[in-house]
Amino acid sequence: MATIAFGSDHAGFELKAHLMARLAAAGHEIIDHGTNSGESVDYPEFCAAAARSVRDGSADIGIVLGGSGQGEQLAANKVRGVRAALCNCLYTARMAREHNNANVLSIGARVVGVGLAEEIVDLFLSTPFEGGRHARRVDQISALEEEF
Repeated sequence: MATIAFGSDHAGFELKAHLMARLAAAGHEIIDHGTNSGESVDYPEFCAAAARSVRDGSADIGIVLGGSGQGEQLAANKVRGVRAALCNCLYTARMAREHNNANVLSIGARVVGVGLAEEIVDLFLSTPFEGGRHARRVDQISALEEEF
């Protein structure tokens, strides 16, 4: 089982609560960085906190949620060592893990329904990194962080 760090804005709050309960029931350890209601909030700190948990090793994977998932992904990607992927379909979830070794999943709660979100999360968690030529590319992405 994995330790999963969550962060969301108000638009992602209900889906976050649902996914956290589902994953906890399956035996995963959950770290909730907020938000804790549907009240309007600014999301960057919640999503960066989830990403920091992945970077510092207290979480294996991060999941960030918002209306579209776009801003949440951007905030998470500002944390060095994080490869956050916006995945609103099964194909992008699989590719994000297989080819990019993504360690944070972003989902748009206003884009996908609960059932599809569950499938995306399950696929993201169960798909291993393929390595090989993809490892070289992930290393090149990591090297870019050193430039800036």
